[in-house]
Amino acid sequence: MIKRKLYIEQMRPFYNTPMVKVLTGMRRSGKSTMLLLIQEDLKSAGVKENQFFRLNMETVEGMAVENSHDLLRMLTSFFSALGKDQKGYVFLDEVQLLPDWERVVNACNTSYNADIYITGSNASLLSSDLATYLSGRYIGFQIHPFSFSEFIDLFSHLGKSSSELFIDYLTFGGMPSLQYLDLQYEPSMQLLRDIYNTVILKDVVSYGRVRDIDLLQRIILFVLNNIGNTFSATSISKYFKSENRSVSVDTVLSYLSLCEDAFFLKRVLRRDLPGKKLLSVNEKYFIADHGFRESLLGGNQASIQGVLENIVYWELIRRGYSVTIGKLAEKEIDFIASKNTETQYFQVTYLLADEQTIAREFGAFSGLEDNYSRFVLSMDQINLSRGGITHLNIVEWLTHTS
Repeated sequence: MIKRKLYIEQMRPFYNTPMVKVLTGMRRSGKSTMLLLIQEDLKSAGVKENQFFRLNMETVEGMAVENSHDLLRMLTSFFSALGKDQKGYVFLDEVQLLPDWERVVNACNTSYNADIYITGSNASLLSSDLATYLSGRYIGFQIHPFSFSEFIDLFSHLGKSSSELFIDYLTFGGMPSLQYLDLQYEPSMQLLRDIYNTVILKDVVSYGRVRDIDLLQRIILFVLNNIGNTFSATSISKYFKSENRSVSVDTVLSYLSLCEDAFFLKRVLRRDLPGKKLLSVNEKYFIADHGFRESLLGGNQASIQGVLENIVYWELIRRGYSVTIGKLAEKEIDFIASKNTETQYFQVTYLLADEQTIAREFGAFSGLEDNYSRFVLSMDQINLSRGGITHLNIVEWLTHTS
């Protein structure tokens, strides 16, 4: 089991606090495993087995819980059996599947000596419930598929170098379930398509009451085919019009929003530099895991530029940065990454193959009036840093912890 130390270190300061810990993320991204890892961490600190209450709403045991009153009775019995000074640790997985769950969580958090951890796969549903009953009393953590560093740990037994494994990572992505298939292509692609269908049907179609599933699928494929490119809902609508299909901008926006709520897609805004105003048109969308793109469209290697941007974006998010795209006059900076008082600029490209490419990528930063760090990431093995701009090999950057 991959230990996912980054998340444990982020959550550990909130152990044994009255804040409800809310783990969100796309289905099958590793939230259930994170609950097990948290329990292991708590046990190593002296927490006893009898102090844990566990319930996964997608298991047979969870399905037997018909309503919130059943859950409340189970929790009341659990806390009653604890010793006088014992804290109870409650782990509720895919909790949004039970109506009125938030009232039970709030009651237990108020009435008992409780430390509560919950997971869920729909941002909109969770946020509305949490805002109503737990406003100011919860802390959120989004769980992502495996990073490249975790991918290396997962497949270290194959005896490949990090560079060889990165080629695999470009194709397969980092969904945790891949660990059972040892990078066999066809079985892995089938698994990813099955996960995709589950996410779309359960967390987009069912929750959003989508009637035109074919249109939803076509919009998703458009986005996946344009990873790394800026576009707008209007441009998608015009694309379908050119295909003799009338689709309103509002419908496109609604479907994209549902995919964001399911943690399948992420919209990244553009920021006008140097004024720093956020722009409302021509954003980029990134997919939660680029392996889905390979399974649905194929050709991740052929579309490596967009896939590399997708990988770098999520790595910055994992490292705790908020990320936007930079617009500087007619030029675009791939990523502006900010955390606390720190800001970094990033350009991502496949190879700095000639002087024209080098001039374009390094020249993207010209006109910036601040002294924040500037990086160009590529697959090149030779260090091409110049003019105060740091060039890094993308594999080395991904495996560097800072």
